[in-house]
Amino acid sequence: MSGLRVAMWSGPRNISTALMRSWENRPDTTVVDEPLYAHYLSTTGFDHPGRDLVLASQSRDWREVVAQLAAPVPAGRIFYQKHMTHHITPNVELDWLDGMNNVFLIRAPEEVVLSYGQIREGATAEELGFVQQERIFDRVAARRGEAPPVLDARAVLEDPSGVLRALCERLAVPFLEEMLNWPAGTRDSDGVWAPWWYGSVEKSTGFQPYLPKRIRLTDSQRELAKRCRPSYEKLAEFKISSDSSS
Repeated sequence: MSGLRVAMWSGPRNISTALMRSWENRPDTTVVDEPLYAHYLSTTGFDHPGRDLVLASQSRDWREVVAQLAAPVPAGRIFYQKHMTHHITPNVELDWLDGMNNVFLIRAPEEVVLSYGQIREGATAEELGFVQQERIFDRVAARRGEAPPVLDARAVLEDPSGVLRALCERLAVPFLEEMLNWPAGTRDSDGVWAPWWYGSVEKSTGFQPYLPKRIRLTDSQRELAKRCRPSYEKLAEFKISSDSSS
């Protein structure tokens, strides 16, 4: 029996890297960090921090990347794939998702807009990935005949053990306590863009408690969050809670 492929679909400025740390701390799991980033940058032309390094570090051909993501996984092993939803450009075909256990990580758009704006100004709705996340979710749900698992970042931070335990049950893998803590520092598996984006998670040794923020947005930021909210709310209806496990 082959192993398990888990594709975690998130937008930027979420707890996606912390979740990658969580899964990588399992002895049975190998992770890959945003494997379609170079494809995204080469297709869109966006000038992200470390652009040249990203383009040199990965294949820009989405078909080649997908072939690697869909390669056989040894029995008893988990291949955890951290994906950004906005990296799925319109030309990327999605049939390969049928071979994945797709999970969706969401965060309130007002928090995403505020956080993203601290690193990159002038973001568009397309850069934040909410609409793309809804599109991928709809396709996966249609093929499965039911909604795939959804994690809300706030719920994870409020109860990491309970929510991750419930997710593992949905994925039919054992929950391991090692998922709750990890050594601080960098990882060889981190993308070359880590120096620009991973400062906080590199200092972490576990999930940080959720702290409500006083969010002050500009008019344009409020409009951006408003555009993203319907996609967020649609997926939020299916979010896993700590009492989702039996």
